[in-house]
Amino acid sequence: MTEPIRMLHFADVHIGMENYGRADPQTGLSSRVVDFLRRMDDMIAYALAHDVDIAVFAGDAFKSRNPNPTFQREFAWRIQDLAAHCPVVLLVGNHDLPAIEKRASSIEIYDTLRVPNTILGRDYGMQTIETARGPVLVATAPYPVRNHLLRDVDVPHHRTIAEIDALLEQHLDHRLQQMAADANAYDMPRVLTGHFSVSGATLGSERSVMLGRDVTVMLGTIDDPAWDYVALGHIHKHQCLTLGRAGAPPVVYSGSLERIDFGEEADPKGFVWVELERGRAQWTFVEVNCRPFVTLRVDVRRAGDPTQVVLEAIRRHDVREAVVRVIITADPETDLLLQDRTIQYAIQDAGANHIAAIQRQVERPARMRLGTSPEGLAPAELLERYLDSKAYSPNRIKVLMEHAQQLFDSSE
Repeated sequence: MTEPIRMLHFADVHIGMENYGRADPQTGLSSRVVDFLRRMDDMIAYALAHDVDIAVFAGDAFKSRNPNPTFQREFAWRIQDLAAHCPVVLLVGNHDLPAIEKRASSIEIYDTLRVPNTILGRDYGMQTIETARGPVLVATAPYPVRNHLLRDVDVPHHRTIAEIDALLEQHLDHRLQQMAADANAYDMPRVLTGHFSVSGATLGSERSVMLGRDVTVMLGTIDDPAWDYVALGHIHKHQCLTLGRAGAPPVVYSGSLERIDFGEEADPKGFVWVELERGRAQWTFVEVNCRPFVTLRVDVRRAGDPTQVVLEAIRRHDVREAVVRVIITADPETDLLLQDRTIQYAIQDAGANHIAAIQRQVERPARMRLGTSPEGLAPAELLERYLDSKAYSPNRIKVLMEHAQQLFDSSE
């Protein structure tokens, strides 16, 4: 009996993300770009150590559609390392697409130069890929582009955007169902890889870097038993949409390799390792040691020394090598006593990699409505309303007003 085919599934590398970074003196790149590249290095080292047979990249190599040559070079070096050991399928994601239809995608150069062992997934189709442990059928479903999918469809000019999107989703569902039907003719392990949103998936921070309108595919369209494994990209949160469902193939988002922002603060990051056979796919999520993001929420209202309260909160948390933000809830009195520079130095001394923000949320007490213009009230009336707004007891207000009246009388 042959061994299962060992497959690497990863996606959403987004080389070029530079938020919360600084210049790295060794490479000249943003430290955040270096983070993403190192996660790729860790992943490739794992794949080679475990004798990978095929790698499926489910789209979005770069942050932008027009990556600079340095980012392209860094990504290419790492794909070359993988391709020297096994076939690599490169699916076109929405961030890989050009803004103008006739232009090349940012990863099309691998096909143009016929880079050995790389297969570009820019069209909806399937092909048999030979690996060291046997053949695999790989069907590719790149990010759905209206002009491509509806090229042969007569779309009336009066259609609204919503109607066109619905037509696109309908046509995409039909294409995916047809590929599943065609796949049944192949007696070998079968993989569908796609770059799109699937109904029921939990979203990550991909909305913050979204390019173009999104299209949603129904889960029932792709959880077809014609496939042994469905390798998805586009959504940054790792998840399996068919977990625990008998008879359905694993429909898995690998998630992104690194955190993009604080929306992914608690999300594990990594890639998926798959042992693939016809009729069965055993998969494991392999978590990488990515950059930690840490939010410190500190309430200093009514604190005698609010800065000290914040410093104590910093000492209680591990912020080493982390991107840190501090959100301080204060009242007007403690807000005036906060020392941002002291807080900043404390975060740096604790070993943080980057301070994203020190935010203050100042709770303003509700202002009492006077019911008339202040200019129309006597000093005693203004004082009485002020004391009432401070929620003093009636007896205390009475005593204070008696003393105040003596002052008002003496000044006349």
